[in-house]
Amino acid sequence: MRAELLPAAFADSMRALLGDEEYTSYIKSFGEDWKPGLRANGLKIRPEELTAILPWRLEPVPWVKTGFYYDGDQARPSRHPAYYAGLYYLQEPSAMTPGELLPVEPGDRVLDLCAAPGGKSTQLGARLLGEGLLVSNDISNSRARALLKNLELAGIPNICVTSESPERLSQVFPLYFDKILVDAPCSGEGMFRRDGEMVKDWALKGPAYYAPLQREILAAAVTMLRPGGTILYSTCTFSREEDEGTVEYALNRFPDLELKPLDTGLVPGACGGIGLDGCMRLFPHRIKGEGHFLALLRKKERGGESVTAGDGGVTAGKVAGDSARTGTADLRGNRREKAEARETAKGRGMVRNFPGQVKKGRNTPAAADIEELEAFLAQLSLPVPRERLSVRPEGVYLLPNGMEQPPSLRFLRTGLLLGELKKGRFEPSQALAMALKKEQYPVTVDFTMEDERAVRYLKGETVALAEGEGPVKGWCLVCAGGYPLGWAKGAGPVLKNKYYPGWRWM
Repeated sequence: MRAELLPAAFADSMRALLGDEEYTSYIKSFGEDWKPGLRANGLKIRPEELTAILPWRLEPVPWVKTGFYYDGDQARPSRHPAYYAGLYYLQEPSAMTPGELLPVEPGDRVLDLCAAPGGKSTQLGARLLGEGLLVSNDISNSRARALLKNLELAGIPNICVTSESPERLSQVFPLYFDKILVDAPCSGEGMFRRDGEMVKDWALKGPAYYAPLQREILAAAVTMLRPGGTILYSTCTFSREEDEGTVEYALNRFPDLELKPLDTGLVPGACGGIGLDGCMRLFPHRIKGEGHFLALLRKKERGGESVTAGDGGVTAGKVAGDSARTGTADLRGNRREKAEARETAKGRGMVRNFPGQVKKGRNTPAAADIEELEAFLAQLSLPVPRERLSVRPEGVYLLPNGMEQPPSLRFLRTGLLLGELKKGRFEPSQALAMALKKEQYPVTVDFTMEDERAVRYLKGETVALAEGEGPVKGWCLVCAGGYPLGWAKGAGPVLKNKYYPGWRWM
């Protein structure tokens, strides 16, 4: 957008924040094009391998190991088979920074509290390397569904996707997570250059609206953080009230929190906090990216215990589940959940709860169904511990380690959806295809990235096999360049398309 269209109140606040000279540089940046980016999915491919596959020039983002800039006038990265193989995610370069600086290790319990549309969650999930647990939450159900798609496209198996308020999650997960990302909703001042619509939103809901909401969200996150754990708090705004002000609020409210200084030298052009040392600010006139704020908080350990109190009587580090519910409001919540459960039973509600053990009843799978499932699983070179296998009427799930008995929450997904049992046959899921490597399933057809049949497959068409590629019988994993795209059913010299209709190339 043009700088002259900026609201006068915002322009005045930025001049006061930056000073006259630097404010002039900031305004000049509005005459420059913003630079789009993409990030390699480290769960599937190394950055150097991705650059060899893609037909356009990529320029590394200096502070993100897997990040690249691309020329938006020359490249259409969302129209390439590698995108549909989940090999990369389209993400503004500054927005890659929180997921890069939160010190996630394989095996961690990680929460992305405000996760949609999923850029930072897919980044965190890739860094877990399939180990530990990633809970990705968004309070908006529609946004959480987009989040789920992006996580499954990235092939991340150890997920729980929820649509809950931070307060509700804090009742269920007291002192539970090792690492938490709070990329808080904000007034969006850092995105004004890229998206002029954000200016209209700012005029309606500015820093005074968002700051109390951010503090409520961050406070809920602190109660879910185990002693010794870390929170990365970030926004895409410049407002000190929303940035350093919110961090100062948390530090004052929770005496067991400390600010862990971020090294601004890791991001060329980054600067420190304003009135609070140890934070990091990104400005579009200083870096090749948009505006962002970051602060890393750690919960102190005191003899193995934390000052921050969890809910009374709940054991730290364990899922509290329904035992955390008390009071009239929660009784109303129980009635709401029962109503939603009835809708789920009718096929209209969302997936909610997946006990690890199959209970006998009218929905118990038939023996023939279980045999079909076991026969398919026997073909996979993928560990499927039976104690984590949940067979339900709507699907078969591989539950994340430690979540064999998930609590009663608004789940969109718990673990990896393996597929569905349908009258004596098992149909593998799109999510399973994306989580597999080519060598983990015995029957595959592998097109080159340039083969037009790869695109035809992604469009949902029946695909003919060339001489020497068939015949193929039964379930087949369709790949491009050695990376899975989805399933097909072999019928001799042709592949009957089983690519998920909602993901098709349009």
